[in-house]
Amino acid sequence: MLNNIGLPGLLLIAVVVLVLFGRGKISSLMGEVGKGITSFKKGISEGEQQLKDDSADIADVPQPDVEPKDKV
Repeated sequence: MLNNIGLPGLLLIAVVVLVLFGRGKISSLMGEVGKGITSFKKGISEGEQQLKDDSADIADVPQPDVEPKDKV
């Protein structure tokens, strides 16, 4: 269904949305979308950094010496 929408169709949709909502409402909505994307990227990078820190902490923990059990 959406495979047939070309450039003229997208322009028509953009004009209709602009007329319905107005320029101010659309710009504030796009600002909120931008803030959301920025927050998402920040959360992803903080999560990756936390994983790196956790893996470094685990590597620093000394491992107990375990002798292999003899098979009987």
